[in-house]
Amino acid sequence: MAVRKKRKNINLIAIGFFIASALFYLISEKYPLAGKQAGDDFVPVMEVHDGDTVSVTMDTRTEKIRLIGIDAPEMGQKPWGSAAKSYLENLLSSSGWRVRIELDVDKRDTYGRRLAYLWTARGEMINVLMIKGGYAMLYTHAPNVKHVDELAAAQREARGARMGIWGEGGLKKRPGDYRKEHPRI
Repeated sequence: MAVRKKRKNINLIAIGFFIASALFYLISEKYPLAGKQAGDDFVPVMEVHDGDTVSVTMDTRTEKIRLIGIDAPEMGQKPWGSAAKSYLENLLSSSGWRVRIELDVDKRDTYGRRLAYLWTARGEMINVLMIKGGYAMLYTHAPNVKHVDELAAAQREARGARMGIWGEGGLKKRPGDYRKEHPRI
C-alpha cells in the first residue's frame, strides 16, 4: 500500500512538472520579452526594411518590428523613402545596432509584425527622433497611444522648422495615401 501511494505521489509530481514546463514554454513563445532578465533589455537590430520597420533578434528568433506612432515614406516615394531608411540606419548605428523595446496595448499589427517603441542606448525614443528629424509623420492607431503627446510635439517641431518631408521639395503624398494607390501584391 505504501509503495502504491509513493508511486502515485511521484506520478503527480511528474505531471505537475510537465504542466509547469508546458505553461512556461507557451508563455515564452507568446511573450518572448517576458523571459528577459534584468540588465538584458537591449536586443540587436538585424535589418532595416524601411523608415518604420526593422528586424531584431529576440530569444534566438527574428522578429519584424513596426515602429508605433509613426508613418515613414514608402520606398517608392523617392527620394524620401530611402532617405527615411538611411536616417533610421544612422540612428541605429549610433546606438550600436542595439535597441530597447517598449510595447503598448496591441502587440502585433494585421501583418503579424510586433508593434513597439524603440529606445537607443542613450535613452532616446527612435520613433520620436524619426518624426523630429522630418523623416516620418505622426500615425496614431488606438489603443497604441502611450506616447502620442511626445510624438505630436515632435511633429509640430519638425513642421515648424520645415525639416525633411516638411521642407521645400518635401513629401508630396502621405504614406497612407501612397499605399492606397500602390497596394501590395
